[in-house]
Amino acid sequence: MSMIRQALRSSSRVVARTQTRQAHAISNPTLIDIEKRWEAMPPQEQADLWMALRDRMKSNWAELTLQEKKAAYYIAFGPHGPRAQPPPGEGWRIFAYTGVGLLASLLIFSGIRAGARPSPGTMTKEYQEATNEYLRAQNSEPLTGISSEGYKGPGHVQSPPAKK
Repeated sequence: MSMIRQALRSSSRVVARTQTRQAHAISNPTLIDIEKRWEAMPPQEQADLWMALRDRMKSNWAELTLQEKKAAYYIAFGPHGPRAQPPPGEGWRIFAYTGVGLLASLLIFSGIRAGARPSPGTMTKEYQEATNEYLRAQNSEPLTGISSEGYKGPGHVQSPPAKK
């Protein structure tokens, strides 16, 4: 039993030593002008640099060099990737493409509308009024509908008068 306790104590000391181990400082040539070089760096190199900075930031921040602090801030919050500034003139291009799309849809709609058949004869006001009269004669919907006592609604009339 004492061997197990002794082994646990020694392993906890090893773990404590590895957790308190400090990462070495990153060289200045690696960090200099990181703002200009970050986008052009290969993804693996970016990941390696970020991991080294992350390990370095786990220790006391007062021990970080100014270059390391600047690089860590730029990598975390700098204008790269999704936070990059849009290219100049992008707003006008979006406006122009939207206008072209609207114009194309208007032309397609007008072309389809011009080639369509006229509305059916059942869509004239006169036909719909005749439908109302027929339904009254048939006593359709006698409780609440068109044949009910004192009905004042439009019935089936929904269209303007026919064009002559």
